[in-house]
Amino acid sequence: MDLRKKIRIVENFPIEGISFKDVTPILKDPKAMKHTTKEIAKYLEDKNVDVVVGPEARGFLFGVPVAHELDIGFVPVRKPGKLPYKTFSVDYALEYGSDSLEIHSDGIEKGQNVAIVDDLLATGGTVLGVSKLVEKLGGHVSALNFVIELTELKGRDKLKGYDIQSLVKYDL
Repeated sequence: MDLRKKIRIVENFPIEGISFKDVTPILKDPKAMKHTTKEIAKYLEDKNVDVVVGPEARGFLFGVPVAHELDIGFVPVRKPGKLPYKTFSVDYALEYGSDSLEIHSDGIEKGQNVAIVDDLLATGGTVLGVSKLVEKLGGHVSALNFVIELTELKGRDKLKGYDIQSLVKYDL
């Protein structure tokens, strides 16, 4: 299946000059969603992953079904103040700003192998922040999995040493 045909391009969103890659058409198409989930899960099959982590919000949309497909748990990473228990936090840079993320202090057990699943790899700031949270809790990042990668933003450069999968790549 050519997922590129399912991704909607929205120019000048969320700010002028950004060409937003919208994954909601994948989400509404059950065959496209199943294909996406299975492709990521297939990549992770031999990585001995114990848990999937997904950053708010689109990481939830892809991470949960991948975790279900692999029959393992899912741990959310959210914006500050959204998780009800003790948390660890990290600040990170976005393609067009900065933000913070939090994970429950007991979300990852020491030594667990973790796959981080998100919709988009742009500059790498978000997933690098999530990776630092996982590692701070004693987890090992086994793979970083994305539906889309914006190659010209060179997010991979920030993520050297990590195993990265992207299903669809765009040059800007």
